[in-house]
Amino acid sequence: MTTLRVALIGYGNAGRIFHAPLIGGVPGLELAVVSSSKPQAVLADWPQVRVVATPQEAFASPDVDLVVIATGNESHFPLAEQALHAGKHVVVDKPCTVTLAQTEALLALARSAGKVLTVFQNRRWDADFLSLRQVLASGELGRIVHFESHFDRYRPVVPDRWREQDLPGSGLWFDLGAHLVDQALQLFGAPQDILLDTAVQRDAAQVNDYFHAQLRYGGAQSGLRVLLHAGALVPAQGPRFVVHGTRGSFVKYGLDVQEAALKAGGRPHWDATGEWGRDPQVGTLTIYRQAWTQTSAAPDIAGNYLAYYAGLRDFLRGQADAPPVTPEQVYRAMQLLTLGEQSAQQGRFLPVDPAVPL
Repeated sequence: MTTLRVALIGYGNAGRIFHAPLIGGVPGLELAVVSSSKPQAVLADWPQVRVVATPQEAFASPDVDLVVIATGNESHFPLAEQALHAGKHVVVDKPCTVTLAQTEALLALARSAGKVLTVFQNRRWDADFLSLRQVLASGELGRIVHFESHFDRYRPVVPDRWREQDLPGSGLWFDLGAHLVDQALQLFGAPQDILLDTAVQRDAAQVNDYFHAQLRYGGAQSGLRVLLHAGALVPAQGPRFVVHGTRGSFVKYGLDVQEAALKAGGRPHWDATGEWGRDPQVGTLTIYRQAWTQTSAAPDIAGNYLAYYAGLRDFLRGQADAPPVTPEQVYRAMQLLTLGEQSAQQGRFLPVDPAVPL
């Protein structure tokens, strides 16, 4: 079977911690080229790769099939545009771009070029999210009326990095909000409208480091309220998920362990067995049964970020019907991020257009 050769653009935290190890861990993918201003750091980790000084050198490589863009948010659009013009399939680290118009332009370009443009949404493969999806699919909780998703951390010192600078696409909403929005869309689809509140809470912070979003649903899901929340000044950690339905609840504490394992230098491999992605703190189910409640552990499902790249490999080989994150899903997530930003500026609910103009 043909090996797909991958060029990674950027070797900062996203490229070094997430993309390089995950690409390297999936059979059928080869990390062949890395564009970085720090070649020694790349070669120390991946001595077999070719390091180039500019993204354009990677785009011009005739043996590169797939380009992964793991640079600052503001650079996503021009780099993805150049890669698509060079005839490459493209993965962009979330968020896709910094505006919905930019995302629409890239999706149109990819479609006309017959290439894939997709976004890295690894947290669809968090252990707790996979467990929650199975619980919801079982119907045990009944009709869902309340969904609460938190990604809180305690980081009182503002780090010196582009995500914390006053730049387009910076701040917590475009960073962690991109994960939470995508997960909510996966579970419930597009909402009727959205309200976002953001704040700058830490000393010396330049951009939002707190957000609280409310998504309201109508139609068959009338009454459902989805709350998405993140903060950087949360010393006492609350639950990651709180879900209530007409017959039961799901509550989960603690974050998925894969990010911490990757930061510690872990390199998962598709063919390996073991405890990779296994959550030490599974969720709890509380089910109402004829005047009494029964509490039990939720399904214990291992997380697996490798599944994103394995799914993309299969699609590019013609062995899957769609990429792991489809063009429609790329558009919808960017639509909600953009609407949320506008809602925070205007201080009101904004309607979500149900159409996806692709």
